[in-house]
Amino acid sequence: MSDVARFTTDGLPPLSLQRPDDAAVAFHGLLGGSAIMRDVFERLERVGRTDVTVLLTGESGTGKELAARALHAVSARQQRPLVALNCSALPTELVESELFGHARGAFTGAVRDHGGLFEAAHGGTLFLDEIGDLGVGAQAKVLRALESGEVQRVGGTKPTRVDVRVIAATNRPLERMVAEGTFREDLLYRLNVVVIALPPLHARPQDIPVLAQHFLQRVRVKHPQTAQRISEEAMARLVAYAWPGNVRELRNVLEGALVLGDGLTLEPRHLPPSVRDALMPSIGVDDDAARALVEATAHLSFSEAREQALEAFDRAFLSAALARHGGNIAQTARALGLHRQSLQKVLARRSLRARRSGLPQTPPVAPPQPDVAPPDTP
Repeated sequence: MSDVARFTTDGLPPLSLQRPDDAAVAFHGLLGGSAIMRDVFERLERVGRTDVTVLLTGESGTGKELAARALHAVSARQQRPLVALNCSALPTELVESELFGHARGAFTGAVRDHGGLFEAAHGGTLFLDEIGDLGVGAQAKVLRALESGEVQRVGGTKPTRVDVRVIAATNRPLERMVAEGTFREDLLYRLNVVVIALPPLHARPQDIPVLAQHFLQRVRVKHPQTAQRISEEAMARLVAYAWPGNVRELRNVLEGALVLGDGLTLEPRHLPPSVRDALMPSIGVDDDAARALVEATAHLSFSEAREQALEAFDRAFLSAALARHGGNIAQTARALGLHRQSLQKVLARRSLRARRSGLPQTPPVAPPQPDVAPPDTP
C-alpha cells in the first residue's frame, strides 16, 4: 500500500496535549484562540472520549486530519493504531481491496492473502478522509462493516470481526449528493452521529497571527537562516487575505516567503502578489489604475489624498461632459442633473484648487455668461 493512502501514529512526533484554555491555544496539533475554535476544541474533547462515529466537515485545508488525530488522541483507543485512507487517492477498483483486504487469487496479482485497513485498525481508529469520493459499491460495504462489526476480504468466504471506531471527513455536500443519488442516504445517517464543522480560516482571522508565528518557528527549525519575525505590515496583509486554501495555504505561503526572503524580518515585499495586495482597495477601475493612484498620493494624509483624487475625477469628468455639449453650460448641467449655478460653482472651485494642488492644468473654462434671450423679432 502506498504511504499516501495509509498512515499510523507510529513514528509521528508527539502531539500537543495542551488544553484549549492554555495561553498557547493549542489542542492536539490544532491552533486557535478564537471563540469558534474554542468551541471546536470543546466538542472534539467531549466527543473524543466516547466511541461514537464522527463526521468532520469543512473546506480543504481546514485541519480535518488534525481533528481526526485529536479525536483519537483523547480516546480510550489512543494506544492502538490510527489508520487512514484518503478515499480520493486510490482508483475505485483498488479501494475495496485496501479497506477490506483480499484473498489469494481474488484477482490478477493477488498472490497472497492481504488484510485491509479495517483489520489493521482493529482496536483503534479508522479515518476515512474525503469519504464523498468513495464509490457506491464500497459505500455499501462500509455501511455493512459499521452495522455488523464484520468485514469480508475480496474473494474471501469468511467474515472477520473487527473492533474499529470510524471517523470520516469530507469537503463535499453529502446531503446534496444523497439527493443526486451519488451517496447512500443510509450511510450518511450512520456516519453523522456527531458532525463537527471545521471553520474556514477567513471566518477566524484573529487566529492568523498565532498560526503565522507557529509556522515561522517550524520553518526556522528546518531553515535557521530564515527571518526571525514578521513585520506588522506583513502581518496586516496576512490577516486581510481571504485564504481560499485555508491553513494549508497559509503554511505554504509562509514557508515559500521565508525561504525566498532576505533579512531578519519578513516584509510585505516577500509575500506573493495576491497576499501582498490584500489591503489594496477595489474602486471599480482596473487594478493598475488604482495602484498608480495610491502610489501617487502615498505622501499625503488620507483627507488630502482623497480630495486630490476627487478633484482629478471632477475635472476629467466635467471636461469630458462639457466637450460633449460643445461647452454649453446649461446643456451640460441638464445632462448631469445639476442646476446651472451648481455646475458653475464646481467649475470655479476646481479651477482654483487645481492651481493650488499642482495637478496638471486643464484648459481654463470660460467664465459663465448669463443666458440672454434673443431679442424678439418683429
